Amino acid sequence: MELQYKLESFEGPLDLLLHLIEKNKVNIYDIPIAKITDQYMDYVSHMEEKDLDLVSEFLVMAAELLDIKARMLLPKEENEEEEESDPRAELVARLLEYKAFRIRSEELKELEQDAERILFKEPTIPREVERYEQPVDLDRLLDGVTLTQLKKIFESVMKRQQDKIDPIRSRFGTIKKEPVSLEETIDSVMAYAKRHKRFSFRQLLEKKTDRTAVVVAFLAVLELMKVGKIHLTQDHLFDDMQIETLEEKDAPSVRIEVGG
Repeated sequence: MELQYKLESFEGPLDLLLHLIEKNKVNIYDIPIAKITDQYMDYVSHMEEKDLDLVSEFLVMAAELLDIKARMLLPKEENEEEEESDPRAELVARLLEYKAFRIRSEELKELEQDAERILFKEPTIPREVERYEQPVDLDRLLDGVTLTQLKKIFESVMKRQQDKIDPIRSRFGTIKKEPVSLEETIDSVMAYAKRHKRFSFRQLLEKKTDRTAVVVAFLAVLELMKVGKIHLTQDHLFDDMQIETLEEKDAPSVRIEVGG
């Protein structure tokens, strides 16, 4: 009975060769090249494929098999010094590489088929149910606990709380931001300077009792001196500073932007 092949069963000449090797149950490292070549040529002779590109691939492989078969049949010279390499070696390497890729493709195909049966669904649990916590049963929780044990537990919790307190930082007071604006103080000092023309720094601070207000007033004086609005003199170190305005009494006020 003549053996028939369908081209659709094979993706190329290497696929057909692997089929023939597995069908004949031969060792891929020791291919009976004559037998496999005859079966391959029988398949090629019955091909009805009209795709010339695909047919040419099978014909090229047929030529390679015939070349290997011819080299295998040639007698070897008795005085040959070096052993000739196996003509089938290159074909075996190509078949092993193709077989490895085919196995990987089959594994990926199985993973894809398994993944088609996996469905993912976002949780639709209501928030009220999701946040629900089972109430604590105090009777069950305290079952077998004596007053002495409760006292020890309480003392242990209180000690842990006490250990968290820094003995030094806990005595620090709260630092609050004083509601003193440098920009507003500059305007106030400038208005005072226009009214009095010449005055001392102590006179400027007569109504300022807060330490922060005094510091901000000093900064305001320095800022006004920097921009050329007032002139500042001091006869000796630590003496009172004398301030003199450089603007006319009725001159329009100019907004001073305080830089960083």
